[in-house]
Amino acid sequence: MIISIMAGGPEGLWPDLKRYKEMTDFWVGVDRGVWALLENGIVPKCGFGDFDSVSKDEYKVIMQKLQHIDLYASEKDETDLEIAFNWAINQKPSEIHILGATGGRMDHFLGNVQLLQKESVLPYHDEIDIYIVDQQNTYTVKTAGSYEVIAMEDMKYVSFLSVTPEVTGITLTGFKYPLSDRCLEIGSTLCISNELISDSGNVSFKEGILMMIRSRD
Repeated sequence: MIISIMAGGPEGLWPDLKRYKEMTDFWVGVDRGVWALLENGIVPKCGFGDFDSVSKDEYKVIMQKLQHIDLYASEKDETDLEIAFNWAINQKPSEIHILGATGGRMDHFLGNVQLLQKESVLPYHDEIDIYIVDQQNTYTVKTAGSYEVIAMEDMKYVSFLSVTPEVTGITLTGFKYPLSDRCLEIGSTLCISNELISDSGNVSFKEGILMMIRSRD
């Protein structure tokens, strides 16, 4: 099962919704993201949020269209997206794609990125492919291991950044700029803007947490 979550980020940064309509089994809307989906002909299976970012008329339509809505107070310890994300993980899907989570307020954007880095979430990366996607980038997190990286024609750049103080033993094969058993420190730009030189490559590392970002210009 593939779950796609639409948050309330700027429409200009969304990826192509047509692709996600075709691949998604279960749509989830978060606050204004529910209205964004409805405007694009998608009725989510469920919605989460305090809905303080929609008008009264929009809220009435949301209540009429959706069969399942989880309402929360504005003042709480988690963002609406974190609540929806935790719910999605518990459904045990094969993939989770988070849309509408970039742009706008920097605090929200960085908080959304760090959702994938939470200690409680890290074990799920072995079972679920989790991505934050927008018009220009796809972001995910990897724990120590070996991973095949498939070439994407529309996103040729592949970058790796350390989430932990160090990522040790990082090796890149099949890339324009290969590496062998290197240490990648947090803040290092060593692995920015790499490219695959064949249909696929491989990234492996021994310890640490690595973020991988696929990008187009």
